[in-house]
Amino acid sequence: MAQIDIDRDAAHDAAQSELAKAIYPKPSLGDQIMSWIEDLLYRAVTYGAELPGGWFTVAVLVLLVVIAVIVAVRIARRAMKTSRSATVTLFDDHELSAAEHRTTAETFASSQQWAPAIRHRVRAVARQLEEDGILDRVPGRTATELARVAGRALPTLADELGLAATTFNDVTYGERPGTEASYRQVVALDGRLGDRATSGPGSPQQPVAPSWAEVR
Repeated sequence: MAQIDIDRDAAHDAAQSELAKAIYPKPSLGDQIMSWIEDLLYRAVTYGAELPGGWFTVAVLVLLVVIAVIVAVRIARRAMKTSRSATVTLFDDHELSAAEHRTTAETFASSQQWAPAIRHRVRAVARQLEEDGILDRVPGRTATELARVAGRALPTLADELGLAATTFNDVTYGERPGTEASYRQVVALDGRLGDRATSGPGSPQQPVAPSWAEVR
């Protein structure tokens, strides 16, 4: 029997062609990216000496590929976080009063667990606005929606409400650590709402219904 002589490149291409057939399960996007990187590295090592600049050029190309992959991963993660922060609701399955959320927040704050402390304090703000009749209770409301709707009802606090919503999203979906300074900012906002309720607004506020046509 005649011996079949096949070089490395032909064998590599034949293997890639075989794996591309429909009988094999399709790889995930992550697997495809890793396969592309492996193929690129294989070709760089195989033909590196023939490139202008030799191995220095190969090293530069590999570095550029690594940087591109890191940037792509970060962009994808940021897009996922933005999407989640716009769709995940402000409240969880356990319904608490504003006072109960404050107590829970202070418990977390006393042990310097700032992320859950911030979450519960922002929930206290939201629940207080509902209990005071400034906002209607709307199931599924997000922190971003809260800031938008409450900011229209209380324009003097719009900036602080927006900052509180951003802080809530950062520690809940953005994987950012909470800080005492951020917690104290939300506490100050909660205090101003309490002062406003005690002194009474200049004119009665009507509950504001959210506009669901807005982009979250």
